[in-house]
Amino acid sequence: MKLVLASNNEGKAREIEALLSPLDVTLTAQSFYFVPSVEETGQTFVENAILKARNACAHTSLPAIADDSGLEVAGLDGAPGIHSARFAGPDSNDATNNQRLLDELCDLDDTERHARFVCVVVFLRHAADPTPLICQGTWNGRILEAPRGDNGFGYDPLFYVPELGATAAELDAVTKNHHSHRARALAALREGLGEHLHP
Repeated sequence: MKLVLASNNEGKAREIEALLSPLDVTLTAQSFYFVPSVEETGQTFVENAILKARNACAHTSLPAIADDSGLEVAGLDGAPGIHSARFAGPDSNDATNNQRLLDELCDLDDTERHARFVCVVVFLRHAADPTPLICQGTWNGRILEAPRGDNGFGYDPLFYVPELGATAAELDAVTKNHHSHRARALAALREGLGEHLHP
C-alpha cells in the first residue's frame, strides 16, 4: 500500500517506513509529489496533524500520515506546546527557543519544571476521512537549569529523563528512539494501522 508522509523530511519517511515494515506499506515524503506546506492553524497537536494529513491527501489522492509534536512544561501551563518550534518567535531556532524556556523557568521551583514531550500521529485514508486514526505518545521528564549533551535537537539538551539518568541529548539515537514520544506514538500507529487496514 502506498502512503504519503505529510512532511518534507525524507529521513523521517525512511524511519517511519521501517517501523511500519511489517504492514507492507511504501511511505514517500510529500516533497516527492510537490505538495505545498499547509499553515498550522490548529489549537492542538491533533488539529495540526489532521490539517497536514488532509493537505497531503488532497494533493496526492493517497492515504497520508502526519505528526505534530512539542514540549509541555507544568509550570508554564503546558507551554510551549504547539508553539514549541517557534517559542522564541517566528525566526527562532533551537538555541533561542531553549534560552527563552530557561528564562521563563528561572524563578520557578523544581516541581514546576516537570515536563513532557508529546507526539500525535494521524492516519487518513483520504482527505474527507471521517474517522482518522489518531495515536499519541508521551515522554516524561523535567527541564534542567542548563543544557547537557550534543545529540538530538530542539529541547533535547534541557530535557532530563530520570529513569535513564540523562538528558535526551545525552542519549544515543537507538536508545532515544526506543524511549521517545515519537517512538511510542509510531508503535501505537503500527498496531492501529494493522487493524485499520485489515479489520
